[in-house]
Amino acid sequence: MIEDRDQPAHPEPGEAQSAPAESGEARSAPAESGEADHPRHRRPASLDPRELGFTPQRPVGWLAPLVLLNTGLRALLAILFGAYLDKRELQNALDDDVFDERGTDGELWLDYVADLGDGFHATYSVAWLLAQHELEVEGRRLPRGRVLLMGGDQVYPVASGDAYENRTKGPYRAALPETSRAPHPTLFVLPGNHDWYDGLTAFLRLFARRKDGHIGGWRTPQRRSYFAVRLPSNWWLFAIDEQFDAYIDDPQLRYFEKAAHDVGPDDRIIVMTPSPTWVKAEADHRPEAYDAVDYFIRTILAPTGAQVRLLVSGDLHHYARFSGADRDLVTCGGGGAYLLGTHTLPDRLTVPPEDTLTRHASRSRPYDLVSRFPDAATSRRFGRGVFLRVPMRNPGFAVMLGIIHTLTMLALAGAISQGGSIQRLFSIPLVLMVTLIMAGTVLFAQPPGASRDGHSRHWILGLLHGIAQVALAAGGAWVWQQLPFRDWSWPAPLVVSAVLYLPVVGLLAVELCALYLLAASHFKVNVNELYAGQSIEDAKSFLRMHIGADGVLTIYPLGIDTICRRWAADPEGAEGTPWLKPEEPLRVRLIEPPIAKK
Repeated sequence: MIEDRDQPAHPEPGEAQSAPAESGEARSAPAESGEADHPRHRRPASLDPRELGFTPQRPVGWLAPLVLLNTGLRALLAILFGAYLDKRELQNALDDDVFDERGTDGELWLDYVADLGDGFHATYSVAWLLAQHELEVEGRRLPRGRVLLMGGDQVYPVASGDAYENRTKGPYRAALPETSRAPHPTLFVLPGNHDWYDGLTAFLRLFARRKDGHIGGWRTPQRRSYFAVRLPSNWWLFAIDEQFDAYIDDPQLRYFEKAAHDVGPDDRIIVMTPSPTWVKAEADHRPEAYDAVDYFIRTILAPTGAQVRLLVSGDLHHYARFSGADRDLVTCGGGGAYLLGTHTLPDRLTVPPEDTLTRHASRSRPYDLVSRFPDAATSRRFGRGVFLRVPMRNPGFAVMLGIIHTLTMLALAGAISQGGSIQRLFSIPLVLMVTLIMAGTVLFAQPPGASRDGHSRHWILGLLHGIAQVALAAGGAWVWQQLPFRDWSWPAPLVVSAVLYLPVVGLLAVELCALYLLAASHFKVNVNELYAGQSIEDAKSFLRMHIGADGVLTIYPLGIDTICRRWAADPEGAEGTPWLKPEEPLRVRLIEPPIAKK
């Protein structure tokens, strides 16, 4: 049985031990099926990683020092050298198939999930529900999708073979094992920014390596990181791959131009994007963020005369729907990653933004926020949990702050103990530590460029946070001066400060940082960090959609208020059923009434 505990036995993210070489898919990959060590007739009898073929992972501690350093460096390298790592140009040599999923009866069920591959319990809870033959939700029977769409960020914190194996492929293979029974559902996958951190190397190896590839019971026919799919009843799906919201490459545009030749005025289109740039253009004061999507719609899709009825994306880890006269804009990033609050979402968007510099942008239209999950009140309540969850989820962060504060306190106490001129307070060690604290807090506030609206509040809040941390260090130095330890011979004061002072000040510094995050979120600064640091696993979501023979697309937004944290092996289960079953209720509900699009 896998059970969630405050201190799971699994290694920290970024230091995770991969499954033993003899388990799961062999690292040398002699059998590309990924099921060589798990033939159809043998199911795991326990939750031992050697039987599962993967190691279930705990949620990523996003404020853990190694995770912060590793993710930050990879993000920086991807931004600085992304053009050199970009493999989309090379994909021009691969097959340019346009896929046909029209079925035989004129209708189709399909599922959408995004932002998965974080902690096992959340990821597998969603995967287990997706794999069920059907779900009964509030009196409706919703069959499993014949097509599963993954909308981006299939793994956290960074893409690698082991990370995909343990956080994504393993859980999904356990949820829907390979079976000899046909038909097999199809899986199409769009990369997000975390999939891009290695230039799509691991992503393409897993999801686009060959036409007969599969992840458990799902087939993976795609050969590129973008795709077009013909659906029943004159519906189409176009999934575009933007590299960090930058641009759409020329081979990709040619691929979609070819696909659009078969699209006519009577058709309707679903557009998948890796990021909800319609929200980010408003919330981040970056009107250019939506330019690439608008260019694609304006130059590739609009000439066909077809109507774009739905834009769907992940990347923001919640559910939100903005509705306008012509289409709906849906964010559904609840596939397993930490929950991101919804109470800071704007009530209305103008898309494209009126202040975009694009000369030939589409006509701007208003879109109103009509639904979100979790609701604003629940989102605020989750935010207030920062004081408990941040130190629990990120003990390494507390240790790092404790070390910084202890060194600062010793430098300050040493300067004070020498007495005399105020100039002693400007000793080199003390100046270095104060500079480190102030620079760190300002960078943590992520101030944008001076040309961006609202940039000053990032600087002000970062500086105030830094001053508060320095004040905490000064208070610690004053307390230290009142204690007898400072007069002991060296290195006794250092040992005592490391054993007694460091844990206490580390916890106080984390709580001060938590207070900053909660206060800054009211000014829409560090909202992502407020929730990422908590690694909230509950409040997950995905979409189940149905295209009827009458041509109506019905969207069922499904929410999971509480994930399952206790699992048991099911060695006697029927072929194709999940290897692990929940030992506690796993309930799903409609986030809002079904949405019909014609």
